[in-house]
Amino acid sequence: MATQEKPVDVEQVACEICLREVPKSEAMVAEAEDYFVYFCGLECYAKWTSHKEEPDQQGGTTEG
Repeated sequence: MATQEKPVDVEQVACEICLREVPKSEAMVAEAEDYFVYFCGLECYAKWTSHKEEPDQQGGTTEG
């Protein structure tokens, strides 16, 4: 008699950049100050790090 295997619930996390759901065990993790962020791959991680390093556009000085 054949038995049916029950699917295993795998914890999913959303990529910080593209919001794609990936298994937590396969996601790349970066620690961002007080929390963790997850990425589906190197491309999204690179986008996040380059965006994070950009200077603040709103806090600039004004000439007058």
